[in-house]
Amino acid sequence: MFARLKEDIASIYARDPAARNWWEVLTCYPGMHAIWLHRWVAGPLWRFGFKWLGRLTSQCVRALTGVEIHPGATIGRRVFIDHGMGIVIGETAEIGDDCTLYHGVTLGGVAWNKGKRHPTLAAGVTVGAGAKILGPFTVGAGARIGSNSVVVKEVPPGATVVGIPARVVEGVELGLAGQAFSAYAVTTNENDPLNAILKTLAARSDKSDALLAELQARLADIEKKS
Repeated sequence: MFARLKEDIASIYARDPAARNWWEVLTCYPGMHAIWLHRWVAGPLWRFGFKWLGRLTSQCVRALTGVEIHPGATIGRRVFIDHGMGIVIGETAEIGDDCTLYHGVTLGGVAWNKGKRHPTLAAGVTVGAGAKILGPFTVGAGARIGSNSVVVKEVPPGATVVGIPARVVEGVELGLAGQAFSAYAVTTNENDPLNAILKTLAARSDKSDALLAELQARLADIEKKS
């Protein structure tokens, strides 16, 4: 247990430059408190058949931390929930090791039927503030979800997605070892294919407008001469 505590604190140090010392991390990070209470209280109660008590515990944790984690959800090691307020993690959601979730994230379901309804985040996924991931699909290892994106289909490993609905804007080779942390799931070198297409169309439109203006000027000259 203490090894896991130290591991969680170390992971926060690695990903949050605002973390100054272990006591501050231990006492002032509600996302970490929510994970601990899920891991050692609500989750075990749920698994051992005390369903109502597990749900009640998760609701108390929600009131205390602003993070709602269903006791049936599966959360891996070194998961970092930054700020935490407004996060909702559904019953069949699965979060892999070394994932990072910012405030306002929803891992939700879109179906009424029983069974797998919520997303699976593979190892090393970063989910930006306000993003919604909806449905029983997998977000590949090392993927990044841009802030306020709405993801409704599978995301390839190592990809960056943004928008509503979310689309891939950058594909990178999977390389979790030594991978640089990208705050709020954005990078400075995003290459959005949709934006590239729009820029090309805009350039062609400007060229067409210039040719049309030239033709109109020549016709006006011809009319004057005739």
